[in-house]
Amino acid sequence: QALHQWLGNMHGQKFISELMASGRYSLTTEEAVSALGSSMVATRAALRRLRQKGELAMPYKGFYVIVPPEFRNIGCLPASHFIPYLMNHMGEKYYAGLLSAAEYHGAAHHRPQVFQVVVAKNKPEIICGKVRVVFIARKNMEKIPTLDFKTPRGYLKISTPAATAFDLVGYPHHAAGFDNVATILAELAEKLDGNELIKIAELSPIAWAQRLGYLLDLVGAQNKTEELAEYIAQRKPVMAPLVPSAPRQGISRLKRWQIMVNAKVEAEV
Repeated sequence: QALHQWLGNMHGQKFISELMASGRYSLTTEEAVSALGSSMVATRAALRRLRQKGELAMPYKGFYVIVPPEFRNIGCLPASHFIPYLMNHMGEKYYAGLLSAAEYHGAAHHRPQVFQVVVAKNKPEIICGKVRVVFIARKNMEKIPTLDFKTPRGYLKISTPAATAFDLVGYPHHAAGFDNVATILAELAEKLDGNELIKIAELSPIAWAQRLGYLLDLVGAQNKTEELAEYIAQRKPVMAPLVPSAPRQGISRLKRWQIMVNAKVEAEV
């Protein structure tokens, strides 16, 4: 029995070394069964031992990541290194969005505590060691333009600057509130293009465009908002509150954006 376990360990270790040598850092239970040529029970036992040693982590049932020594302290691979493979394994379209995308665009003021992934339908969050992945549902996410960003393990899809700006105003509760959204927009503004903003506006609720226009003006990026202001004027939308959950009585209304300014927003810039 002890000898058998020792051989199983050696076998598992060799399999992992070979995967890493070929540049792969994720595997499924089924792949391990076929590579090790052993039963499901024996394979699971081998995978469990490697997890106990901290060499493997399991962010999702049946999906493992190899944890090289430099990431043992977080007990997992960084999310950006395994999300493309996990989403492929799940057969789901995705993009890294909001604060995570802002960070790649050089506009995250504070390092995000969670990794944010936009998908078509809600999913429970993933906790793997010290890594937290939160999923945000956006029905038409497949139409949202993305860029491929190179990571040490391959390519990660991230939302374009314009798409990131819209998601931030659309989901402010996932972005630490409007003060933080304004702070990020101030940094992201130089990468925004008026025509790109219109393309995303057409894929988003009109109130998002109203809020975004107001916030961009607020942070001094008026040179980016002309097309958006024209787009909104043509649509003749109803007055939208800046903060949906805040009271709306006796507050100033901005005609340019058809927005009720029912909160004071301050960017940290």
